[in-house]
Amino acid sequence: MSEIHTEHGHDGHGHEEHAGLDKKKIWQVFGILLLITVIEFFIALWVLPKGYMSHGVGNFIYIALTLLKAYYIVAYFMHLKYEKVGLQLALTLSFIFIIYFIVLMLIEGDYLHVHMPLV
Repeated sequence: MSEIHTEHGHDGHGHEEHAGLDKKKIWQVFGILLLITVIEFFIALWVLPKGYMSHGVGNFIYIALTLLKAYYIVAYFMHLKYEKVGLQLALTLSFIFIIYFIVLMLIEGDYLHVHMPLV
């Protein structure tokens, strides 16, 4: 069994695609994620309670920043940025359909809750 593992070696096996993810890039992505988190805390703990922004706009900005953070985490730390475009597209479309169906179920659930008579 050990002969099988030593035959193939690890000389550049599958790492040429990940050449762009070095320590500098990891710290850069960490800094971006930290900055987005600080902005989110600033909005949630200071801007919204003081009334400088409406809750609708604040929630929209908060959701957009959270999705941006999710993109950076998935793209760089889960290495999706270095995958083939077909896999990226398949995962993205699947995610969009899942969110779409969740929204539809929430809307339908609210409709049934409002329009059905109480028994």
